[in-house]
Amino acid sequence: MIDTAGALRIAPATDVPEADMVGVFGVRGDPAHCFCQYFKLRGREWNTSDGEKRRMLCDDREQAIAEARHGPGLVAYLGDEAVGWCAVEPRVAYPRLLASNHLRSTEHPRDDPSVWAVTCFVVKVGFRRRGIAGELLSAAVDAARAGGARTVEGYAVDTSRGRLSAAELYHGPLSLFVAAGFRVVGRPGEPGTVLVELGL
Repeated sequence: MIDTAGALRIAPATDVPEADMVGVFGVRGDPAHCFCQYFKLRGREWNTSDGEKRRMLCDDREQAIAEARHGPGLVAYLGDEAVGWCAVEPRVAYPRLLASNHLRSTEHPRDDPSVWAVTCFVVKVGFRRRGIAGELLSAAVDAARAGGARTVEGYAVDTSRGRLSAAELYHGPLSLFVAAGFRVVGRPGEPGTVLVELGL
């Protein structure tokens, strides 16, 4: 539960200032290095880009997606401060994901646009363990439903294998998805990854 004064507000990424996005992803560490582009860039495109280029790609894609009437993710605010991020889009928007072992257990065709994917969470240091990721996941499901999704997938992290760093938990822990009603579909063969889904 949110244990701080003021209500949590969640907004589509396409509706927030770029500075707020940078505020969530920061300027150091994995989020700033990736800017939530890992599953969108494959091979050489990923290897030849850096954090700044990925941020620019994120901005370009957000504009294109906004024109299609759904955003690439959600930003959580406490007061005026952006404190969290959740990536949610139709799964077909993630070329690297479509080619990965994450989907080995899925029953849905990889090119099915009605399957949406929750791929990434970022919660700023100082705001973790307050339920922000859970609120973001709930809002992501609502956004997917509003966008015409019939299924939402996640690629949860099984934390039973030991203590993990925040960087290793970016997909979201399995307990987060289970609490939101997702069911386990399978373990796709990548260590610690659990495919989960929620029918809408």
